[in-house]
Order: sequence, then structure tokens, then C-alpha cells
Amino acid sequence: MHITVDYSLCEGHGQCLLAASEVFDLPDGSEQVVILDPDPAETCRDAVVRAAAMCPAQALRVT
Repeated sequence: MHITVDYSLCEGHGQCLLAASEVFDLPDGSEQVVILDPDPAETCRDAVVRAAAMCPAQALRVT
């Protein structure tokens, strides 16, 4: 599994962080999400897919 963020769409809402904090972060003062692990373990799939679905800007892609 691989995660990418379209930074032209990301608005830093942080919904992905709520769903998968082990994979995403929104550092203090940042306006966009940071992927901590772009290739997380398969055990994180449900949380990562949920995070992508929760993104109001639909900026996350999971392949």
C-alpha cells in the first residue's frame, strides 16, 4: 500500500490524523498534512482507507 497527498488540494483539516495518527501528522503551524509513513504496514489499511474517505478535500490517494 502506498499513500500520496495532492498538496494542491490539501487544506490541512486534519481528519486523516484523527483516523490514522500513526501514518499522518499535522505539525503545529502547518497548513498541510505530513505523511509519516508513505508505505505503512498492511495492518494499517483500514485506518488509512478511512482517513482518505474522511478527507473533505479528497487529497489522499491509497494505492
